[in-house]
Amino acid sequence: MRPIHICLLTLLSVAAAAAADFDILIRNARVVDGSGNPWFKADVGIRAGRIAKIGTLPSATADRAIDAAGRVLAPGFIDVHTHIERAIFIEPRSDGFLLDGVTSVVSGNCGTSAVDLKDFFARLEKTGIGMNIAALIGHNSVRNAAMGSANRAPTTAELAAMRALVAQGMRDGAVGFATGLWYVPGTYSQTSEVIELAKAAAPFGGVYATHMRDEGVDVENAIREAIQVGKASRLPVQISHFKIIDRRHWGKSEKTLQMVEEARRDGLDVVVDQYPYTAASASIDIFFPSEVLADGPSAIVERLTTGASRKRIAAQMASELTLRQGQPDYSFAIIATFPEDRSAEGKSISEINLARGRPKTLAAEIETLMDMRIKGRPSIVYHVMSDADVDRIMRHPLTAIASDAGLVPFGEGVPHPRIYGTNARVLSKYVRERGVLTLEDAIRKMTSLPARTFGFHDRGLLREGFAADLVLFDPALVRDHAQFDKPHQYSTGFDFVIVNGVIAINEGKPNAIRSGRILRRQ
Repeated sequence: MRPIHICLLTLLSVAAAAAADFDILIRNARVVDGSGNPWFKADVGIRAGRIAKIGTLPSATADRAIDAAGRVLAPGFIDVHTHIERAIFIEPRSDGFLLDGVTSVVSGNCGTSAVDLKDFFARLEKTGIGMNIAALIGHNSVRNAAMGSANRAPTTAELAAMRALVAQGMRDGAVGFATGLWYVPGTYSQTSEVIELAKAAAPFGGVYATHMRDEGVDVENAIREAIQVGKASRLPVQISHFKIIDRRHWGKSEKTLQMVEEARRDGLDVVVDQYPYTAASASIDIFFPSEVLADGPSAIVERLTTGASRKRIAAQMASELTLRQGQPDYSFAIIATFPEDRSAEGKSISEINLARGRPKTLAAEIETLMDMRIKGRPSIVYHVMSDADVDRIMRHPLTAIASDAGLVPFGEGVPHPRIYGTNARVLSKYVRERGVLTLEDAIRKMTSLPARTFGFHDRGLLREGFAADLVLFDPALVRDHAQFDKPHQYSTGFDFVIVNGVIAINEGKPNAIRSGRILRRQ
């Protein structure tokens, strides 16, 4: 028996000697670690889904070795403002995000989330996902569950039901409470209601993330409300897609950023996020008075088809277009997706109006809009921001980069190009071409700043022991290709994207494996 023991020991010794030091070893990298500090050269070893070693590792072995050859190695990008709740089950690998360097996203923004997050997370884990997903619990969804789209204050029982749903969402792992106060039904709420629900979330930690009530003529009051909610609930505040959308108020970002700074000096942790485009995207509901959209689809159609009501709504819409948008007509708004009439996609509302044989007047365009809303609920891309405001907001140290993007089947409709190109656009246009940001600060805004805000304590920095979410790219070559008229084009230049220690993008091409995880708030 003794020779057999010796033989087994010998085999075990040989196997141990042959075992690689790392699963993946990236050599000769130019490390931009996410902190905002200058880059440095290093090798990085990954083992069991974690960053195991950073340093000079000339004799280390690995199952997969990658020569970075001086390319930038950074933490995977964290997109804190996305709308992937429904389409993630259709596009679970999320190639558009991965090919743009994104390894983690926050869903449930603008107040729209799954109400039962425990079930949502379980379904995602069963499906398998290509990137890490966290979720907010959304005010609009909770309010709709408790009282539908009623245009009124909640009863005591309804408010209690909403508080219970928010608290349960937080117990199930939500990273915070989100509002979309420009949208139905959240737009019908008073500040006191929002505060009560934020207070329900506060004992569990997290953040208050808000699409404010206004981003144009009344933006200052909207910021004051966001700050009031944060102070009253004692939650940190994340103001979503920070911008100025009314051309008459372009330049006001200087003032709005000062308001954020003042709130921080007063002791409130408040930051903002932004996408690098001068166009926004939403449904055409934003052009209708909010009271028109209450009480469900049949009530909306009735209001838009009844003669006296239709006439009154048209007059309100004309007034609102001037008051809220500072626009003479709807030529600035392009139909992105309209399943009920695909021929309208890619055309402005003004163009659609003329194609229907109507006169080139605002009144006629409003008639066209109402007819479209009766038929369906198209989404739009609308051009409303200035480059100067975008630049100023982007330069500010409190601004994170976030896409405000959903997932759209490749080739469907004419969606906003941010769905494909947000991070590549920042690195190519705003870093390489225009010098609005340094490379190190751009990456900080995509990694450690959002990780800090949303409590991802082991992501967002390239540190030993942190989750191995990484992106390797040549900053001279990375580029966005998605354009407003041709949006379905993936970013290029992100050669390797690693999610939890598994290569998701290999030499610029997606792998079939889905290594994403649910990021529940601990």
